[in-house]
Amino acid sequence: MQAKDMTTDNGSTDNGSIVRQALAALIATGDVDTLASSLRDDFVHHRPDGTRTKAEWLADVRAALVPLAGMRVEIRHLLADGDHVVMHSLRRLPDAAPEIAVVDIWRLDDGLIAEAWEIIEPVAEATGHLTWWEPAREGGLG
Repeated sequence: MQAKDMTTDNGSTDNGSIVRQALAALIATGDVDTLASSLRDDFVHHRPDGTRTKAEWLADVRAALVPLAGMRVEIRHLLADGDHVVMHSLRRLPDAAPEIAVVDIWRLDDGLIAEAWEIIEPVAEATGHLTWWEPAREGGLG
């Protein structure tokens, strides 16, 4: 992952800066321990497939560092409101793998990240997800 590719289009509040700095440090150095120091001990990571503890999520991040090496992260929006930070980013691997859109929601408590929610969608599949409620078609959801 490359820090020089991590950009943002607007400023942020202090909580926004905490999230941005934690992720920039991880992307720049690959140092998961730096990220860990930004998380509360009771941190919980939420995804549609379940939740992970701090230790479980950090293990997932460590395991992804090699396969995701060179990933470009472009922060499109970073919005902070009170103890919540919402980040919309586009991510690409250097080998022209599919681009993904990611929305992360972070909740902070006393300057540390307490919870995170993450939704990931391959950009190429986005159109097919616009009508998720319709009956399944060949190659579609359902």
